[in-house]
Amino acid sequence: MHSNAILREVQQLYNVSDRLDLLAEQHPLVTEALITISGSVRNTATLLEVLVATKVAPFSGLDPANA
Repeated sequence: MHSNAILREVQQLYNVSDRLDLLAEQHPLVTEALITISGSVRNTATLLEVLVATKVAPFSGLDPANA
């Protein structure tokens, strides 16, 4: 998978995390669970971003910040 494709998925994960945060504000009964899940999704996105920056980009010559 090309690094740009991975970085697009990273952005999608950040978007999911943001939407879960919004839902957490609207649903008090499940707020804590949604915030926990949102944090996990955001952490996964960050790890993928680091993976691209450290493993994929140096080999392909791409700058993840510009992908």
